[in-house]
Amino acid sequence: MNNAITKSKARQRIVETAERLFYAEGVRSVGIDRIIAEAEVAKMTLYNHFSSKDDLILAVLQYREEKFGGMFEKWMERHVKKGMDRLEAFFAALKDWFNSPDFRGCAFINAVVELADSQHAASQFSAEHKVRFREMIREIVTEAKGTKAASAAPAIALMVEGAIVTAVMEQTSDPAVVAKEAALALVSKTSRRRT
Repeated sequence: MNNAITKSKARQRIVETAERLFYAEGVRSVGIDRIIAEAEVAKMTLYNHFSSKDDLILAVLQYREEKFGGMFEKWMERHVKKGMDRLEAFFAALKDWFNSPDFRGCAFINAVVELADSQHAASQFSAEHKVRFREMIREIVTEAKGTKAASAAPAIALMVEGAIVTAVMEQTSDPAVVAKEAALALVSKTSRRRT
């Protein structure tokens, strides 16, 4: 049991270290030796948990989805407590993310671009993540603005993706504000048209 706990802690340390490095510098530019050194594990320990760097990349993206999802939800809840509906809180949290000191865009978009292989397990997981992300947007829109507004969710998701890329390229949180205004206008128009 004690050996299993040690292995689990070592695995978690490897994943957390790789997640930090991959997000900051890219999945292709960070080598296994650097991860091993910064995680302070033996090479054999890493390979006992991950048969290849590709397996580690996938594990990191799975970890990132869980970690970032929880963090983003906390940011949203903070804004809901200030009186915003969940859609407004979503865009306020998006702006918070864009303003964070280590912001480097979407880890899933970044990984897909760097891997340049749609069949890679990490690319496929990233595509599945985006399906879950669009569903989350649909749920937020429905909860905040009603079922009639849900038809705007796919367009809002595209606006958010564009805002993420633009925020990275321009190094500003302004795209979150632009996307919010466009999303609220679209939801309002959709709700009126269907009434």
